[in-house]
Amino acid sequence: MRNVLTIDSVTKYYGRVRALNKVSLTIPAGCIYGILGPNGSGKTTLLGIIMDILKPTSGRYEFYEGETPNHQVRKRIGTLLETPNFYHYLSAERNLRIAAEIKGRGAEQIGEVLSKVNLYERRRSKFSTFSLGMKQRLAIASALLGDPDVLVFDEPVNGLDPEGIAEIRQLIKNLAGEGKTIIMASHLLDEVEKVCSHVAILKKGELLTAGKVDEVLANEDIVEVEARDIARLYEVMQGVNSTLRVYREDNSVILHFEQGAADTEAINKYCFDRNITLTSLILKNKSLESKFLEITK
Repeated sequence: MRNVLTIDSVTKYYGRVRALNKVSLTIPAGCIYGILGPNGSGKTTLLGIIMDILKPTSGRYEFYEGETPNHQVRKRIGTLLETPNFYHYLSAERNLRIAAEIKGRGAEQIGEVLSKVNLYERRRSKFSTFSLGMKQRLAIASALLGDPDVLVFDEPVNGLDPEGIAEIRQLIKNLAGEGKTIIMASHLLDEVEKVCSHVAILKKGELLTAGKVDEVLANEDIVEVEARDIARLYEVMQGVNSTLRVYREDNSVILHFEQGAADTEAINKYCFDRNITLTSLILKNKSLESKFLEITK
């Protein structure tokens, strides 16, 4: 699969403050790539560099396996890097026409992109009458002008209510289904897990891990068990073979195994043979939240 973007040892200093430290990533075409990290981790700085808004202190990056960043390459990239900034007293349609004039392309696509973001029926409404989610969708419509191959979004659901988040999530999935590559920064682990095919985790400018979401997560089996006597259950679970670690969490006991090593039938029999009747036994996939907390602690 062809790579859309290759980042090689990019470092960025603001004075004496190091925002990024030798970050290297490869982003394949057609994926939804999440750049994940808490506030101050370097996500926005990294996006600013690849869009040539910021210059790296050292390191390099290239698009499309060899094409150096230039004006023609950036015409193939749509961006949403800030809070939507449109003329409040103008309609959605007029705001997009101005955006198309500034870009020098996309004027003939205004109706099409408004339909894609489900705003065509509101095309003549003033921007000031839009909800925050609608404003965000209009900003995405603006990014779609010119039919870019790649979309770069910085915190696309930041500040939205659950309905707005769901709308943007589905829109991103739809755009990816059209073959577009989407690079999005977020601090919302749940959204990245639901939307993204790939993820990179940053902390204080350091790249901690990167890869396909299922590969980043799928390195352990997690079994959650419950019984009426939780203290006795915890004591007995210490003797289960092949566990990586065992600990209590509220009214449950959590067992970690190497991937593929958990045998729920054997665990149930082990407890039964020791006069413990389990009230719950669940084989769980590791969530991105637990992985994130594990590697950033």
